[in-house]
Amino acid sequence: MKLNYNVEDKPKFGKLIVFAIQQMLAILAATIAVPAIIGNGMTASAAMFGAGVGTIVYLLFTAFKSPVFLGSSFAFIGSMFAAFGGAVSMEAGYAGLIIGAIFAGLVYAVIALVVKLAGVKWINKLMPAVVIGPTVSIIGLSLAGNAIGDATTNGGKAFSWAGFVCALITFFVVVLCSTYGKKMVKLIPFIIGILVGYVAALVFTLIGISTGNEALKIIDFAPFAALVENGFGLSTIVALPEFTFVKALDGLKDINGQYILTVLIAYVPVAFVVFAEHIADHKNLSSVIDRDLLENPGLHRTLLGDGVGSMVGAFFGGCPNTTYGESVGCVAITGNASVRTILAAAIGTILVSFVSPLVAFIDSIPSCVMGGVCITLYGFIAVSGLKMVQKVDLEKNSNLFVVSAILIAGIGGLTINFGSITLTSVACALILGIIVNLMLNRGKSDN
Repeated sequence: MKLNYNVEDKPKFGKLIVFAIQQMLAILAATIAVPAIIGNGMTASAAMFGAGVGTIVYLLFTAFKSPVFLGSSFAFIGSMFAAFGGAVSMEAGYAGLIIGAIFAGLVYAVIALVVKLAGVKWINKLMPAVVIGPTVSIIGLSLAGNAIGDATTNGGKAFSWAGFVCALITFFVVVLCSTYGKKMVKLIPFIIGILVGYVAALVFTLIGISTGNEALKIIDFAPFAALVENGFGLSTIVALPEFTFVKALDGLKDINGQYILTVLIAYVPVAFVVFAEHIADHKNLSSVIDRDLLENPGLHRTLLGDGVGSMVGAFFGGCPNTTYGESVGCVAITGNASVRTILAAAIGTILVSFVSPLVAFIDSIPSCVMGGVCITLYGFIAVSGLKMVQKVDLEKNSNLFVVSAILIAGIGGLTINFGSITLTSVACALILGIIVNLMLNRGKSDN
């Protein structure tokens, strides 16, 4: 695709700040969702800080050649629950989060060493376009339910007409700005869409408050109320995130060999699953920027960046990080692949984590508004995979069965549980696709 800004391009400072804010908005909803799901005192601000620092680590390892943001990984949610569940205290659970992330990062490091020694040709033979294309599509399609759920229920269980209207407004604004916008409007469709959607949600909420109609109260002002619940002070404006390593210090005395083994079993298998998604994400990003990231800067560098970035992210925020499809989708839709935008977004995320009102604003963005945005983001991921499949000869049954197996397994939601370990639908679809491809095409890289 034609890029407005290539990887090495340097947007002017004013535009760079705006572009960075857009990247931040694209990834923040999912990044702060993980600590909210896990609970146990985990905070959005610490997760944001960890994501920002982890992204900078990734950019350093990849020599600033791979424009993608790292955010909290949903794949490790079960592992994080296991870390808290097997701990004798909450503080020990926080220590377990860090230990688990270190184990996962070491898996990446070992695989990176293998790739460095053996090269990436075996990856291309194992996962040619006929396998990786539909798998990338599944990454987007597997998230479709989340986007529609947020858009139609505003994070609840019942259908919300007001939330759905806000989601549609957000969606239409993003689509129109991206398609017909001129100059900056075309480059920042998500910022405009989220702001317009937020205003629409605010109007519904104010009407709901004035009429006593709970169904119209879309925005939850609790994050803002929390800023002043103990009176107005310095923390109302600026506050230090509650870093994971600080809480973990008190729990180190409760760590023993059995607990470490529990954490290892919970994290290591998931790391192998996320490795497959790592390749799919970078194949997808490679197609967007028309550069093979597995060759340059190299899969070993992206793996190390992701692995060490996860360790650092968990050290501060508790959540292992992973490359975000939302970030790739933002690059694809806006045509802005400038790695400086990613760096600025990472720095911005770190700074915002200290600013209480901004964290409160991010927390208050209704899920229906983000649902409207995610329809476009996840849709672009799915379409990116289909574009890869265009290069595949589907007149051959050997290729047709590979693609169909991956799509049906992924869309059907095939998951396999091994105790506390769950192979996601993406991982199951990819593994099945690899097996079928090896059976029918003997691992040929050009099908």
